[in-house]
Parts: sequence; C-alpha cells; structure tokens
Amino acid sequence: MIWNEVKECMSRDEMRELQGRRLHKVVDYVYHHTPFYRRKLQEMDITPDDIRTVEDIVKLPFTTKQDLRDNYPFGLQAAPQSEIIRIHASSGTTGNPTIVGYTRKDIGVWSECMARCLTSYGVGRGDIFSVAYGYGLFTGGLGVHYGVETLGAAVVPASTGNTEKHVRLLKDLGVTGIACTPSYALHLAETMEKMGVSRDETKLRVGAFGAEPWTENMRKEIEERLGIKAFNLYGLSEIMGPCVSYECSAQHNSHINEDHYLPEIVDPVTLEPLPYGQQGELVFTTLTKEGMPLLRYRTRDLTSLEDTPCSCGRTSVKMTKIVGRSDDMLIIRGINVFPSQVESVLLSMPECAPRYLLVVDRQDNLDTLTVQVEVRQEYFDQGFDTLTPITELEKKISARLKSVLSISAKVQVKAPNSLERSEGKSKFVIDNRNIR
Repeated sequence: MIWNEVKECMSRDEMRELQGRRLHKVVDYVYHHTPFYRRKLQEMDITPDDIRTVEDIVKLPFTTKQDLRDNYPFGLQAAPQSEIIRIHASSGTTGNPTIVGYTRKDIGVWSECMARCLTSYGVGRGDIFSVAYGYGLFTGGLGVHYGVETLGAAVVPASTGNTEKHVRLLKDLGVTGIACTPSYALHLAETMEKMGVSRDETKLRVGAFGAEPWTENMRKEIEERLGIKAFNLYGLSEIMGPCVSYECSAQHNSHINEDHYLPEIVDPVTLEPLPYGQQGELVFTTLTKEGMPLLRYRTRDLTSLEDTPCSCGRTSVKMTKIVGRSDDMLIIRGINVFPSQVESVLLSMPECAPRYLLVVDRQDNLDTLTVQVEVRQEYFDQGFDTLTPITELEKKISARLKSVLSISAKVQVKAPNSLERSEGKSKFVIDNRNIR
C-alpha cells in the first residue's frame, strides 16, 4: 500500500524540480521572516534569487543545534506567534531545551508524512494502533498519534509506563499495531511472558520502532516474541518529529519524505557534500515548514543515501542504517543525553570532583544509565567514608540529574582518585548496549 502515490512515486527529475522550487521558496521565506538567517545570508552575500535549483543548496549556510540554543526560545521561529498552535521541546546540554513551534499547516504535513509511514508498514483504516511513545514535549507520542488519526485507524494513546495494563489493553482491545522504542517492545514481550499472555492471544502484527538505536538481532527478537513485523521509524524534533523517514515492506533502509525534508550527506570534518553511497553526516533542509524552517541542519547522525529502485514501488531516496554520531550525544530510552549535561550538574555541586564516568547498559531490555562520580577529598575527609552521607549525596545527585535529563540515573559516589585514569584522552562514557 502507498498513501500518496503522486509524491512517493515521482520520477527523480520530477522530484528534483519540485525540491528546487520549494527550496527557493523556503529561502525567500526565512530571508524575510527570520533575522538569524537574513544576517547569515547577507554575510555570505546571498539573496533568495541566488537559489533556484537543488544544486544551489551548497551555497547556503549550515545550521547546528547550538544555533537553536543560542537563539532560545523563539529566535529561529519564522511564523508569528499568533500562527503557532503547538510547541515541542528537546533537551539541551546546558539546561536550555530546543524549542520548536508548529503552525496548523506544519501539523498537517507532519500528519500526512506519518500516514505515509504507517501505510508503508501495512496499517489501514481497520487497525487499532497503540502509541507507547511518551506524550508531552517529546515529539514521539503526538507525532504518531496524529498520523494514525489521519490514516483513519483507531489510536490508543497508551504512552509509557504501566506495562501490565498495556498488555491487558493489547489483548482486550484487539490492538493490531504498536509504536514505541525497540527496547520497550522487548520489555513488553517480557511482561507478557511473566503475565502468562502468549503472543497468539493478541492480534498484534505491526510495530513501528525508533527514537533509539537498534540492531537486526533486536528486530528478529521483537518479531519472534511479539509475532509481528518490525519496522524502523526515524525523525528528529528540529526537523519535524517521527515521519522523516520510514521502512517499507522490503525492510531494507528507510525512504525519506524528501518532498518535505531535503537530505544531504556531508563530510563531518570538511562539510563538503558526499555522493550517494558514501558515508557521512546527514543534513536536512525543511522545504515546507512554516513555524521554524531550518536550512542545512546538521543532525550529527552518520549514514549514507541511496537512490536505487525499491521493490515497493516508491522512488524516494533512502537512508541506510545510522552507524553512529559525529558528536558525543547518547540516546537513552528515546531521550537525548549529552555527557556535558551530566558534567554541568556534577560540577554545580561542591561535594563532587570533576571526575566521572557514565555507564550505559541494557537490562531487561530497557536502557539504564549509571553515573559514577568521585567525591572531593575535603568532603571525604569530613565523614563521606561512611554509608549514610554517601547515600544521601547519591539521592541528591540523582534528583538533580532527573530534573535536567528527564530520565532516572543510578548514582554511585566514589572515593577520591578511585576512578581509572588515562594518560591519553579521558574516557567519560562506556556504552555496553552493543547496539551497532
């Protein structure tokens, strides 16, 4: 099934022509409505008339997450506040979230693109679809929710948590599809087994999984334990949210909704464009967004693009599996976490020394974060070598971390000079999830 055959099956020449027209339009739009971009373009002696085809995109400046932070909260917003009908946010490294505003048209485009994704998975009007991403400032929950409704299927806004109740709803309501993180899908399968509910007692057949890295082995395990077909779903709040790209029935790499999100691959060091098939950093330009359009946004995700024909009939460019990132960001239970976020919390507390280690693991199919930090010598000498003050400090640090990261972390306070030192570059993160 294909939701929008006209756009998803365009010839490459037709798509490039459409992208060129939309690129000129969005450059003209931000030039006149976003002072940040107007200054950037004027500094480069570029006007909207200089951008006429897709090939002209290399003339435009890049945008980074730091630009969004520096212009917090609404500095990159192009539409007037009276036209913004929804605001989402993602975490930042220093406490300031990345704010993204959406107009009614933006929500419509988002819903349309999400309906394309769901249709490619085989979801239709007769399905009952459970959305187990978090609702709220995170784009996952509402992003998929509106797509399901646009498609005409019934949505169950389950959100996260209370997994036993979720299992009961899956069984009693005859839920046929689910969207969540892949690690939560495995946790759901384990909970079903503990409750004595077999996969044959549900009608589940389709799963849309994203917001964190996952392997082919995880896919196979999810499919086997839940009795479904598991598909990848990719997005990021700065560009729109879930719907930017999606797998089809071939389950081999992800089609990009490139009539709305123009992709590039660049060398993460030189920022020079790279050809199809060559791995580099993924960059997106939003071609139709009104609330906060972005030019050449650096995602930091490392992947490659391919335009080979697909058995599903779609002609859109595909992105291959993301193999890593060009920065130090971690994705833990669908939340972006930077080591610098943790560091800023620890260094704000006088008891903590600037020596820490983040250990990321996967237990019971859910991501865990452990923060090990050394206590300063002067505090250790004042009685921190006993259990009670250490426990209290661990609780205090844990509470502050949760307020910044939006996820829980286990804290282990260590004695001075107990964490391993290195003569070379210090190692602050150990990721044991084996997710590549």
